[in-house]
Amino acid sequence: MGKKMKNNTTTLNWIEYYIGHCFQTGWREMWNNFKMWRDLISGNYEGYALLKEDDAYQECYEWFWASINMDECLPKEFIEHLLELCDRIDRGEEKLYSVNMNLVNDDERV
Repeated sequence: MGKKMKNNTTTLNWIEYYIGHCFQTGWREMWNNFKMWRDLISGNYEGYALLKEDDAYQECYEWFWASINMDECLPKEFIEHLLELCDRIDRGEEKLYSVNMNLVNDDERV
């Protein structure tokens, strides 16, 4: 995904962005909303309570209505920035730290 330009930047064309990201993200969100609606209507909402004192029906109800407003489409420029960051990592221009190294050697971080 994405194309290299002469100045070593990665860009997406608008078709890649809309079909590859927005369209797929939109359908995934609609499917997730449908599954929550199905769980709400069928009474299958026991998995929505995280704590013992949570009301499973209320959690499912709130997640359903909140998810209708969620938009998980990222801006084209942000996706291009992430692709460029991946390219810089592949070229060795970015220093990577493992999670274990960050947790164990906290005093050695720069």
